[in-house]
Amino acid sequence: MTVEFGDESLLASLRAGDPAAYETLVRTCAPQLLSVCRRILRDEEDARDAVQETFVNAWRGLPGFGEGSRLSTWLHRIAVNASLMKLRARRRRPEEPIEDLLPTFVEDGHQTRPSEPWMEPADLAMDRKQLQEVVRKAIDRLPETYRLVLLLRDIEGLATAETAEVLGVTENAVKLRLHRARQALRTLLDPVLRGGAP
Repeated sequence: MTVEFGDESLLASLRAGDPAAYETLVRTCAPQLLSVCRRILRDEEDARDAVQETFVNAWRGLPGFGEGSRLSTWLHRIAVNASLMKLRARRRRPEEPIEDLLPTFVEDGHQTRPSEPWMEPADLAMDRKQLQEVVRKAIDRLPETYRLVLLLRDIEGLATAETAEVLGVTENAVKLRLHRARQALRTLLDPVLRGGAP
């Protein structure tokens, strides 16, 4: 059964306390939410805890859920916030400033060090699993603000408007952060993909 998150009957059943509706919501949404939390937290146990907290918080917050909103976007926002709280509780190492990873420009507007194409396809330079690990580590180096936008837009495939709603920022902020995150990721991956060794 496919659940339409805009389905008013599902929302009405959830608000009425119908256990079957709640079970349907969890069964349908948990895999995607777990995927989001895994990408943010990089720890299976913490990700599962964050998903559980998401559903508990959603159940508690259901009376205040706005009729015009999408249930899926609301759950994404709760999951991202639960993951962020866990990250902050870990007392992570200080973040690397993104400015150091962005291209610089000379007075005429050209890049100081122009981007060069990667000559060999990345999957030929190293095996796919190794490449995934290199990309994952590079994404992890991005400051949280930029990493989250990149994960939600490019990995999870959320639209700009949905990403903005999940993060509680404007669509323009999402576009700017995504552009800067992609530039920074390119800087981090250049040495590896040009040289072919991590």
